[in-house]
Amino acid sequence: MFARLFAARAGTAISIARLYSDQVAITELLMAGLLPPVIPQLDGIEVAARYRAAGGSSRIGGDFYDVYPAVGSGRHSLVVLGDVSGKGLEAAVLTGKIRDTLRALLPLADDHQQVLERLNDVLLAGESLRYVTLVLAGVERRGTRVALRLTSAGHPPPMIVRDDGRVDVTTAHGTAIGLLDEVTSSTETVLLQPGEKCLLYSDGVIEARGGPLGDEWFGDERLREELRRSVGVPTDTLAEHVQMLALQWAGDREHDDIAIVAIGAPGEAPPAATGGPGA
Repeated sequence: MFARLFAARAGTAISIARLYSDQVAITELLMAGLLPPVIPQLDGIEVAARYRAAGGSSRIGGDFYDVYPAVGSGRHSLVVLGDVSGKGLEAAVLTGKIRDTLRALLPLADDHQQVLERLNDVLLAGESLRYVTLVLAGVERRGTRVALRLTSAGHPPPMIVRDDGRVDVTTAHGTAIGLLDEVTSSTETVLLQPGEKCLLYSDGVIEARGGPLGDEWFGDERLREELRRSVGVPTDTLAEHVQMLALQWAGDREHDDIAIVAIGAPGEAPPAATGGPGA
């Protein structure tokens, strides 16, 4: 009787362990599609990204970014950065749906307005009441310079770090996606000279709360001032620096999801040495 009881309990434990193992495997497989992607290399264009989900242990959230090389007509690459309302697993699931929809709309990537309209139709047809703000950046190399077509849908405006220390705030604006039947947007064209950068970011950066009393936003102006001090830094360093600033400002307090993409025109190579030894 003791042997039969032990065998029954051991069998139950083994079945539970196997079920748990299967559930972990399924969860990991599903989560893999929601994690931030590896940034592909773009010919003659520097791209760097950083992501930090809200909460200490979560790896996924409502912010996202994607980089698609040579889409549409084949001349432009497409960079997308977005922010789904809310945070946590539900926001992450909708993020995955949005990323899949945008991937299916890549043949239309040259027409930013049409991409936003089709995405808006998909979200309005769904059951979720959440919405998304995002910015689309069509990226094209032109010799030593990089041309950007920036379109905003209710998202914080990208900032341009010029090589003379100026920081330009772009004027592209529009409505969030998934709220209204009609979508309005505007597109701005920006040309990056060698060494200049464009910063795309989610509101988790500028709305990080900190300061002496812990209730002050990091804010647009503080971000602009920090970017003025970052002239000439590598593109990857700029993305890392902005994320670090937001996290340090928030300290141990809760913060929203943070997504950052920096796009740069490579700096000019130093002139080659001429003449031989003793010239």
